[in-house]
Amino acid sequence: MQQASPDIVTFGESMALFMPPEHRALERATELEQSFGGAESNVAIGVARLGVTSGWFGTVGDDPFGKMILKALRAEGVDVSHARQSGEAPTGLMFREKVAGRVSVHYYRKHSAASRVTPEQLDEAYIRGAKILHVTGITAALSPNCLAAVRRAIEIAKDAGVKVCFDPNLRLKLWSIEEAREALLPLAKEADYFLPGWDELKLLYDTDDYETVKEQLLQLNAVTVVKGYGDNTVVLENGNETIVPFYPAEQVIDTVGAGDGFCAGFLAGLRKGLSPLEAVRLASVNGSLVVQMRGDWEALPEWSAVEQRLGSKAWVER
Repeated sequence: MQQASPDIVTFGESMALFMPPEHRALERATELEQSFGGAESNVAIGVARLGVTSGWFGTVGDDPFGKMILKALRAEGVDVSHARQSGEAPTGLMFREKVAGRVSVHYYRKHSAASRVTPEQLDEAYIRGAKILHVTGITAALSPNCLAAVRRAIEIAKDAGVKVCFDPNLRLKLWSIEEAREALLPLAKEADYFLPGWDELKLLYDTDDYETVKEQLLQLNAVTVVKGYGDNTVVLENGNETIVPFYPAEQVIDTVGAGDGFCAGFLAGLRKGLSPLEAVRLASVNGSLVVQMRGDWEALPEWSAVEQRLGSKAWVER
Protein backbone atom coordinates (compact mmCIF):
# COMPACT_ATOMS: atom_id res chain seq x y z
CA MET A 1 0.00 0.00 0.00
CA GLN A 2 1.47 3.33 -1.10
CA GLN A 3 2.03 5.94 1.58
CA ALA A 4 -0.26 8.97 1.38
CA SER A 5 1.33 12.26 0.40
CA PRO A 6 2.18 14.80 3.10
CA ASP A 7 0.12 18.00 3.31
CA ILE A 8 2.96 20.18 1.99
CA VAL A 9 5.15 18.87 -0.83
CA THR A 10 8.16 20.75 -2.18
CA PHE A 11 11.22 20.01 -4.25
CA GLY A 12 14.50 21.59 -5.27
CA GLU A 13 18.16 21.91 -4.48
CA SER A 14 19.73 21.14 -1.12
CA MET A 15 23.47 21.62 -0.70
CA ALA A 16 26.10 20.79 1.86
CA LEU A 17 27.06 23.92 3.80
CA PHE A 18 30.40 24.73 5.38
CA MET A 19 31.05 27.68 7.69
CA PRO A 20 34.11 28.82 9.63
CA PRO A 21 33.71 29.82 13.27
CA GLU A 22 31.81 33.08 13.51
CA HIS A 23 33.68 36.23 12.48
CA ARG A 24 36.49 34.22 10.88
CA ALA A 25 37.17 34.60 7.14
CA LEU A 26 37.19 31.42 5.07
CA GLU A 27 40.71 32.03 3.82
CA ARG A 28 42.01 32.14 7.40
CA ALA A 29 39.86 29.39 8.89
CA THR A 30 41.52 26.21 10.11
CA GLU A 31 38.24 24.39 10.75
CA LEU A 32 34.74 24.40 9.25
CA GLU A 33 31.32 23.50 10.60
CA GLN A 34 29.31 21.18 8.36
CA SER A 35 25.57 21.48 7.78
CA PHE A 36 23.30 21.81 4.76
CA GLY A 37 20.77 24.18 3.35
CA GLY A 38 18.31 24.80 0.56
CA ALA A 39 15.25 27.02 0.40
CA GLU A 40 12.81 24.19 -0.16
CA SER A 41 14.28 21.71 2.31
CA ASN A 42 14.46 24.51 4.90
CA VAL A 43 10.74 25.15 4.39
CA ALA A 44 9.96 21.44 4.67
CA ILE A 45 11.77 21.27 8.02
CA GLY A 46 10.04 24.42 9.25
CA VAL A 47 6.62 23.04 8.35
CA ALA A 48 7.33 19.72 10.08
CA ARG A 49 8.47 21.47 13.26
CA LEU A 50 5.17 23.33 13.31
CA GLY A 51 3.28 20.05 13.35
CA VAL A 52 2.23 19.82 9.70
CA THR A 53 3.30 16.93 7.48
CA SER A 54 5.83 17.82 4.77
CA GLY A 55 7.77 16.09 2.03
CA TRP A 56 10.84 17.14 0.06
CA PHE A 57 12.13 15.55 -3.08
CA GLY A 58 15.04 16.38 -5.34
CA THR A 59 18.33 14.83 -6.36
CA VAL A 60 21.51 14.77 -4.32
CA GLY A 61 24.73 12.96 -5.07
CA ASP A 62 25.34 9.40 -3.99
CA ASP A 63 28.10 10.78 -1.77
CA PRO A 64 28.60 11.52 1.94
CA PHE A 65 27.00 14.95 1.61
CA GLY A 66 23.88 13.64 -0.08
CA LYS A 67 23.53 10.92 2.53
CA MET A 68 23.96 13.47 5.31
CA ILE A 69 21.21 15.68 3.87
CA LEU A 70 18.69 12.85 3.50
CA LYS A 71 19.40 11.47 6.97
CA ALA A 72 18.98 14.91 8.56
CA LEU A 73 15.72 15.62 6.72
CA ARG A 74 14.37 12.22 7.69
CA ALA A 75 15.34 12.85 11.32
CA GLU A 76 13.37 16.13 11.21
CA GLY A 77 10.23 14.27 10.19
CA VAL A 78 10.35 15.30 6.52
CA ASP A 79 9.26 12.62 4.05
CA VAL A 80 12.14 12.01 1.63
CA SER A 81 10.79 8.78 0.15
CA HIS A 82 10.72 10.38 -3.30
CA ALA A 83 14.19 11.94 -3.17
CA ARG A 84 16.86 10.52 -5.47
CA GLN A 85 20.59 9.91 -5.19
CA SER A 86 22.67 10.19 -8.34
CA GLY A 87 25.85 8.26 -8.99
CA GLU A 88 26.59 10.49 -11.97
CA ALA A 89 26.68 13.96 -10.39
CA PRO A 90 27.69 15.32 -6.99
CA THR A 91 25.80 17.12 -4.25
CA GLY A 92 26.28 20.87 -4.55
CA LEU A 93 28.41 22.68 -2.00
CA MET A 94 28.25 26.15 -0.49
CA PHE A 95 30.62 27.97 1.81
CA ARG A 96 29.42 30.89 3.92
CA GLU A 97 31.34 33.45 5.92
CA LYS A 98 30.34 36.49 7.92
CA VAL A 99 33.03 39.14 8.18
CA ALA A 100 32.53 42.69 9.47
CA GLY A 101 28.81 42.11 9.61
CA ARG A 102 28.49 41.06 5.97
CA VAL A 103 27.54 37.57 4.82
CA SER A 104 29.19 36.14 1.72
CA VAL A 105 28.24 32.83 0.13
CA HIS A 106 30.38 30.90 -2.34
CA TYR A 107 28.60 28.24 -4.41
CA TYR A 108 29.92 25.11 -6.10
CA ARG A 109 26.77 23.85 -7.77
CA LYS A 110 27.45 23.76 -11.52
CA HIS A 111 26.56 20.34 -13.00
CA SER A 112 25.35 19.20 -9.57
CA ALA A 113 22.86 16.39 -9.13
CA ALA A 114 20.13 18.92 -8.28
CA SER A 115 20.51 20.67 -11.63
CA ARG A 116 19.67 17.46 -13.52
CA VAL A 117 16.07 17.05 -12.35
CA THR A 118 13.70 16.54 -15.29
CA PRO A 119 9.90 16.62 -15.65
CA GLU A 120 9.93 12.88 -16.30
CA GLN A 121 11.31 12.26 -12.79
CA LEU A 122 8.27 13.82 -11.08
CA ASP A 123 5.94 11.43 -9.28
CA GLU A 124 2.53 12.73 -10.35
CA ALA A 125 0.61 10.79 -7.71
CA TYR A 126 2.79 12.24 -4.94
CA ILE A 127 2.09 15.81 -6.05
CA ARG A 128 -1.61 15.14 -6.70
CA GLY A 129 -2.01 13.74 -3.20
CA ALA A 130 -0.69 16.86 -1.46
CA LYS A 131 -2.72 19.84 -0.23
CA ILE A 132 -0.15 22.47 -1.24
CA LEU A 133 2.78 22.33 -3.66
CA HIS A 134 5.55 24.79 -2.78
CA VAL A 135 8.05 25.82 -5.46
CA THR A 136 10.73 28.50 -5.74
CA GLY A 137 12.57 30.43 -8.39
CA ILE A 138 15.86 28.88 -7.31
CA THR A 139 14.91 25.51 -8.78
CA ALA A 140 13.70 27.24 -11.93
CA ALA A 141 17.07 28.99 -12.28
CA LEU A 142 19.28 25.90 -12.03
CA SER A 143 18.84 24.67 -15.61
CA PRO A 144 16.30 24.62 -18.45
CA ASN A 145 15.24 21.10 -17.46
CA CYS A 146 14.70 22.23 -13.85
CA LEU A 147 12.51 25.10 -15.07
CA ALA A 148 10.55 22.60 -17.15
CA ALA A 149 10.16 20.40 -14.06
CA VAL A 150 8.78 23.33 -12.04
CA ARG A 151 6.29 24.15 -14.78
CA ARG A 152 5.21 20.53 -15.05
CA ALA A 153 4.83 20.18 -11.28
CA ILE A 154 2.55 23.22 -11.25
CA GLU A 155 0.49 21.76 -14.11
CA ILE A 156 0.05 18.52 -12.19
CA ALA A 157 -0.94 20.35 -9.02
CA LYS A 158 -3.46 22.63 -10.69
CA ASP A 159 -5.04 19.76 -12.59
CA ALA A 160 -5.53 17.94 -9.28
CA GLY A 161 -6.87 20.96 -7.38
CA VAL A 162 -3.70 21.21 -5.27
CA LYS A 163 -2.89 24.77 -4.21
CA VAL A 164 0.40 26.21 -5.49
CA CYS A 165 2.66 28.42 -3.37
CA PHE A 166 5.43 30.25 -5.23
CA ASP A 167 8.36 32.09 -3.64
CA PRO A 168 10.46 33.74 -6.39
CA ASN A 169 13.64 33.59 -4.29
CA LEU A 170 15.42 35.71 -6.90
CA ARG A 171 19.10 34.72 -7.23
CA LEU A 172 20.98 36.86 -9.74
CA LYS A 173 24.09 34.70 -9.32
CA LEU A 174 22.17 32.05 -11.25
CA TRP A 175 20.76 34.09 -14.13
CA SER A 176 20.23 37.61 -15.44
CA ILE A 177 17.26 39.71 -14.38
CA GLU A 178 15.91 39.47 -17.94
CA GLU A 179 16.01 35.67 -17.81
CA ALA A 180 14.43 35.73 -14.35
CA ARG A 181 11.56 37.94 -15.46
CA GLU A 182 10.83 35.74 -18.45
CA ALA A 183 10.62 32.63 -16.28
CA LEU A 184 9.29 33.84 -12.92
CA LEU A 185 6.51 36.28 -13.83
CA PRO A 186 4.53 33.57 -15.71
CA LEU A 187 4.95 31.27 -12.68
CA ALA A 188 3.48 33.98 -10.44
CA LYS A 189 0.38 34.01 -12.67
CA GLU A 190 -0.11 30.29 -11.98
CA ALA A 191 0.23 30.54 -8.20
CA ASP A 192 -2.49 30.53 -5.57
CA TYR A 193 -0.08 32.06 -3.03
CA PHE A 194 2.73 34.37 -4.17
CA LEU A 195 5.39 35.26 -1.58
CA PRO A 196 7.84 37.80 -3.03
CA GLY A 197 10.06 40.24 -1.17
CA TRP A 198 9.69 43.94 -1.94
CA ASP A 199 13.28 44.14 -3.20
CA GLU A 200 12.58 41.24 -5.57
CA LEU A 201 9.44 42.91 -6.91
CA LYS A 202 11.33 46.12 -7.70
CA LEU A 203 13.71 44.09 -9.86
CA LEU A 204 11.09 41.85 -11.46
CA TYR A 205 8.79 44.72 -12.42
CA ASP A 206 11.65 47.17 -13.07
CA THR A 207 10.27 49.96 -10.89
CA ASP A 208 10.47 51.12 -7.29
CA ASP A 209 7.02 52.72 -7.41
CA TYR A 210 4.81 50.76 -5.06
CA GLU A 211 1.51 51.70 -6.69
CA THR A 212 2.75 50.52 -10.09
CA VAL A 213 3.86 47.19 -8.62
CA LYS A 214 0.64 46.85 -6.66
CA GLU A 215 -1.40 47.34 -9.84
CA GLN A 216 0.47 44.44 -11.43
CA LEU A 217 0.04 42.22 -8.37
CA LEU A 218 -3.70 42.86 -8.19
CA GLN A 219 -4.02 41.38 -11.68
CA LEU A 220 -2.74 38.02 -10.39
CA ASN A 221 -5.10 35.30 -9.20
CA ALA A 222 -2.94 34.74 -6.14
CA VAL A 223 -3.10 35.90 -2.58
CA THR A 224 0.12 37.94 -2.67
CA VAL A 225 2.22 38.40 0.46
CA VAL A 226 4.88 41.09 0.01
CA LYS A 227 7.68 40.65 2.54
CA GLY A 228 9.89 43.48 3.69
CA TYR A 229 7.97 46.57 2.58
CA GLY A 230 9.59 48.77 5.18
CA ASP A 231 9.00 47.07 8.52
CA ASN A 232 5.78 45.53 7.29
CA THR A 233 4.28 42.70 5.31
CA VAL A 234 1.62 43.64 2.76
CA VAL A 235 -1.18 41.18 2.06
CA LEU A 236 -3.15 41.61 -1.18
CA GLU A 237 -6.26 39.43 -1.29
CA ASN A 238 -9.38 39.83 -3.42
CA GLY A 239 -8.44 43.42 -4.21
CA ASN A 240 -7.95 44.32 -0.55
CA GLU A 241 -4.68 45.52 0.97
CA THR A 242 -3.74 44.84 4.60
CA ILE A 243 -0.48 45.95 6.18
CA VAL A 244 0.84 43.72 8.96
CA PRO A 245 3.79 45.05 11.02
CA PHE A 246 6.74 42.72 11.58
CA TYR A 247 6.70 40.78 14.81
CA PRO A 248 9.70 42.21 16.68
CA ALA A 249 12.77 40.08 17.36
CA GLU A 250 14.49 40.52 20.72
CA GLN A 251 17.87 40.21 18.98
CA VAL A 252 19.12 39.59 15.46
CA ILE A 253 21.94 37.05 15.19
CA ASP A 254 21.63 35.69 11.65
CA THR A 255 19.07 36.70 9.01
CA VAL A 256 19.81 33.70 6.75
CA GLY A 257 16.76 31.48 6.58
CA ALA A 258 14.31 34.14 7.78
CA GLY A 259 12.41 34.08 4.49
CA ASP A 260 12.18 30.29 4.56
CA GLY A 261 10.96 30.44 8.16
CA PHE A 262 8.32 32.97 7.13
CA CYS A 263 7.19 30.74 4.28
CA ALA A 264 7.06 27.66 6.52
CA GLY A 265 4.94 29.53 9.02
CA PHE A 266 2.58 30.75 6.32
CA LEU A 267 2.08 27.29 4.83
CA ALA A 268 1.66 25.63 8.23
CA GLY A 269 -0.85 28.30 9.20
CA LEU A 270 -2.95 27.62 6.11
CA ARG A 271 -2.97 23.90 6.88
CA LYS A 272 -3.98 24.64 10.47
CA GLY A 273 -7.11 26.30 9.10
CA LEU A 274 -6.03 29.92 9.41
CA SER A 275 -7.01 32.57 6.89
CA PRO A 276 -4.13 33.90 4.73
CA LEU A 277 -4.00 37.03 6.90
CA GLU A 278 -3.83 34.99 10.11
CA ALA A 279 -1.21 32.74 8.49
CA VAL A 280 0.91 35.83 7.79
CA ARG A 281 0.83 36.69 11.48
CA LEU A 282 2.06 33.19 12.30
CA ALA A 283 4.70 33.49 9.58
CA SER A 284 5.98 36.75 11.01
CA VAL A 285 6.41 35.21 14.45
CA ASN A 286 8.20 32.23 12.91
CA GLY A 287 10.57 34.47 10.95
CA SER A 288 11.34 36.60 14.01
CA LEU A 289 12.43 33.51 15.95
CA VAL A 290 14.65 32.24 13.12
CA VAL A 291 16.85 35.37 13.07
CA GLN A 292 17.70 34.97 16.74
CA MET A 293 19.94 31.94 16.14
CA ARG A 294 22.62 30.97 13.64
CA GLY A 295 22.03 28.52 10.82
CA ASP A 296 19.94 27.91 7.70
CA TRP A 297 17.30 25.71 9.38
CA GLU A 298 18.60 24.94 12.86
CA ALA A 299 16.78 27.95 14.35
CA LEU A 300 13.37 27.06 12.92
CA PRO A 301 11.05 26.91 15.96
CA GLU A 302 8.73 24.24 17.25
CA TRP A 303 4.99 24.91 17.30
CA SER A 304 4.90 25.39 21.08
CA ALA A 305 7.27 28.37 20.88
CA VAL A 306 5.27 30.03 18.10
CA GLU A 307 1.93 29.35 19.75
CA GLN A 308 3.11 30.97 22.97
CA ARG A 309 4.05 34.19 21.17
CA LEU A 310 0.89 34.25 19.10
CA GLY A 311 -1.11 34.26 22.29
CA SER A 312 0.91 36.95 24.04
CA LYS A 313 1.22 39.65 21.38
CA ALA A 314 -1.60 41.92 20.24
CA TRP A 315 -1.14 43.22 16.71
CA VAL A 316 -2.31 46.48 15.24
CA GLU A 317 -3.13 46.49 11.54
CA ARG A 318 -3.47 49.57 9.41
